[in-house]
Amino acid sequence: MKSLELIVERIILSSRWILVAFYLGLAMSLAVYALSFGYKFYKVAINVFTFDEGEMILAMLGLIDAALVASLIVMVMISGYENFVSRFDETEADVSFIGKLDAGSLKIKVASSIVAISSIHLLQVFLNANQFTDGKIMWLTAMHLAFVVSAVMLGFLEQLMKKTKDTSKI
Repeated sequence: MKSLELIVERIILSSRWILVAFYLGLAMSLAVYALSFGYKFYKVAINVFTFDEGEMILAMLGLIDAALVASLIVMVMISGYENFVSRFDETEADVSFIGKLDAGSLKIKVASSIVAISSIHLLQVFLNANQFTDGKIMWLTAMHLAFVVSAVMLGFLEQLMKKTKDTSKI
């Protein structure tokens, strides 16, 4: 029976390597998203003298939004791999944050990124308010507030967990 238990444990532990397919897929999606960003940037660059101030602000917000989404993808890829698959070789990985994002910190950073992305999207909606119904603006605002409350609650719970861990060490 003990040998069966060891086999099951090895299978379960080895299955974490399946996650690599997801992280490689995210890396490829990041490359595709970079092409999309390049196209957006090209459209802004060729229209720099024809856009009015409002259109330029909206275009810049779109570029900032894309950068935040790309950063979120990188953060999830690197910290997810580091936390759930394997540690990076410290001599080859020259990135200062590797190994510093545990699962709790990652959740907070992801939630913060989602709030930032939602904020930019909501700002774009407000700048084009005439194109949206009041009901749609209300629902988008409510959804954004739900993201904000969720992020604050995650931060609060993470702080609570850290205090619990610190007091248990004493």
